This record gives sequence, structure tokens and C-alpha cells, in this order.
Amino acid sequence: MTTDGGSLYDDQLGIEYLYDSKVQNHKRLQVGDPIALWDGERLLGISVIEQVREAPGTKTLQRCPTCGKTRPNPPSKAKPHFRCSNTSCRSEFNAPHLEKVDVTMYAARYDAAWTALDGLLDEDEIRPLILKSGSFNSVRELDWPAFQQALANKNADRALNRMLARVPDLSWPTTTEPRIELVHGFEHSIVRVRRGQRKFREHILASQGSNCAFTGAAPPRVLEAGHLYSYAQLGKHVEHGGLMLRRDIHRLFDDGLLSVNPTGLRIDVAFDLIEYPQYASLHDQALTTRLRTEQIEWLDKHWHEHREAFQLDRT
Repeated sequence: MTTDGGSLYDDQLGIEYLYDSKVQNHKRLQVGDPIALWDGERLLGISVIEQVREAPGTKTLQRCPTCGKTRPNPPSKAKPHFRCSNTSCRSEFNAPHLEKVDVTMYAARYDAAWTALDGLLDEDEIRPLILKSGSFNSVRELDWPAFQQALANKNADRALNRMLARVPDLSWPTTTEPRIELVHGFEHSIVRVRRGQRKFREHILASQGSNCAFTGAAPPRVLEAGHLYSYAQLGKHVEHGGLMLRRDIHRLFDDGLLSVNPTGLRIDVAFDLIEYPQYASLHDQALTTRLRTEQIEWLDKHWHEHREAFQLDRT
């Protein structure tokens, strides 16, 4: 699915998507569904829904005073400010009729597998991938094979693989038919999305403090509990198997673009990142966190896995 990151709800990008029972296709969002978020102009990122909460609430609808249709076209500076979006009406008016209605409020949490892809695809590239058009703030079905190809064309294979790796039981369909969508992509599969991730983060934050192991002090809200091993392969949280990492550092570490040389425990920055001063400056620096033996062993495995696999040695 794609979800529109509009301003009608207090969404927390990278954490949860808020919507209500008046949103088109709202019933189709299920735990285990992969999602792509965009703001109507550009792709923001991809992830998988790990939890859906619901609660009663109210919503104020805007209606055309003439025909009663909701969602008039957005206001303009010219007068009349509004125009009815109903093609058989097209009335113009200065203020819509407001109606408060009871709704079910939903919060779809997706932070465990979130991968930011800010601006990788723009509106002109995304809209052709939507199977059915809908209102601006809605849940829309995607042509998954075409979307996957669009990401591959932008060299986003690592980002896609990272998302897959962080959801161990997730299996993407291989069909080339455009029936797969990012709203109801799995008809019967069960997805395990890092159970216990929140407690794992709280444990590491308590032991290592509000500190990114690579860059130093940072607000807790930008820090993530990074596994030093492949959670997809091991399938469990190891007590001393993680470090607090800034979100961007976490992604680059997962990709192997940042690593720790086991000889001297110095940060190694891959050649791909040298053109970015904020990351290049980290090369050969010491970590800002004191390591336990178990963490050093995991970092050693990470170093050999990524430096050998991607041939990123600085020679």
C-alpha cells in the first residue's frame, strides 16, 4: 500500500501512521502488510505494519452546502474560497458545512522495519504505480512488482534487502501480475516483526545512555537499538548484542558502509561515503561507548562479513 503523509493527523514519521474509519480502504490495513509512505509529492520510506491499535473518536467533515459531498477542493486565496469536487455540482462557496461524526481511530505502528527513502521516487514516478486512484488522504493499492522494480532502478536494493532482513518471516510474492499491493500483500502469511524490540532498546539505552556509539551524545528520540548481528538469522535479542545508534548511522551500519575494524576497534568508513564529510570524518575514530567482550565479537563478525562481501577494503 501507499499511505499519504498529510497533515490531518498527528503522524510520527518512521513510527506510526494514523487514520480513521472514514479513510478509503481503512479496513485493508493489517499486521504484516508492507507499506510505502509518501507525502503526495515524494516517497518517504518503506516498512511493514507490526501493530494496529484502534479507539473510538470523532472527526469533523467538510461538506458542500449545495450537494452535501465531503472533501471540497482545498481552499484558495481567491473568492469564493472553495469549490465542490463533485463534477455534477461544482458549486463555489466561501465556507463548507461542518459536521462532527463518530469514527474509529486507528494507529498502525511500523517502526521496527522502517527504512527511510526520502525523495527516492517523486510524484510522477509513484502515481503510475497506484492501481486505483483515491482521495488525497487514503490507503492506496500498489503494483508491487512495478514498485520493486522502480526501487531497483534507483539502486535501492540494499534498502529493500534491509527491510526484508528486519522482518524474518516475510516472503515477498514472486508473481509479476499487478495484483500484489502494499496494503494487503499477504493473504495468509504470518509475520514476526521483532517481538521484544522495545524492551531491547530500553535495556541498551539504560546501559549505554543517550549516546550514539559512533557519533556521541544525541537525543533519545533519534537513537535506535542496533543489532550487531543479523536478527533475521538469529531470530532473538541477545543481551549484549546491540549498540545505541543514531538512525542514519544504524542504516549505514546495517548496509556495511560503516563498520568497526577489530584491530584497534576504530570506525571504518566505506569508500562510498567518503564524499560526505559528516561520515568521512568518522573514519579511524574510536567508538564513544565502552564495549563488552560479546559486543567486540559481534563487531568482528560484522567486519569480516561486510568487508569481504562488498569488497569495501580501503586498498
